[in-house]
Amino acid sequence: MTPRSLFRAAAIAELVTWTLLIAGMVLKYGLDAGDWGVRIGGGVHGFVFLAYLVLTTVVAVNQRWSFGALVLGWASAVVPYATVPFEVAVARRGMLDGPWRRSPDLGERSGFWDRLLFVVVRRPAVAAGIGVVAVVLVFAGLLVVGPPRVGS
Repeated sequence: MTPRSLFRAAAIAELVTWTLLIAGMVLKYGLDAGDWGVRIGGGVHGFVFLAYLVLTTVVAVNQRWSFGALVLGWASAVVPYATVPFEVAVARRGMLDGPWRRSPDLGERSGFWDRLLFVVVRRPAVAAGIGVVAVVLVFAGLLVVGPPRVGS
């Protein structure tokens, strides 16, 4: 799986889960069908949202995006349906071209994030497992905290 194909899959997954969340909200607030749709759609969306943020960071480090491009990638997950247009835009600019970097280029000094990337790329199954566990832990922590309360 290339950085481009992985990022495209993550962008589409984020778009699909936005649809699930919005459909759940329509059921709850528009049709008074209870909150089950929001609980399911919101839970799935929250998990994919966190995974998208992690994958965007990994791809940004691999592709040597500027910090501004990384922040725009993160922000695209906050705006409904913005991840796919963002993916199309960065793909058109060639920002998703090329393979995974497995080691520093000749004469290049690698920083912490590059070295961490090289470990992830050399052991993708282990890295994916650790990433899933990390996202699950963050997700579980957020579930314990609960939704934001306005004016409690």
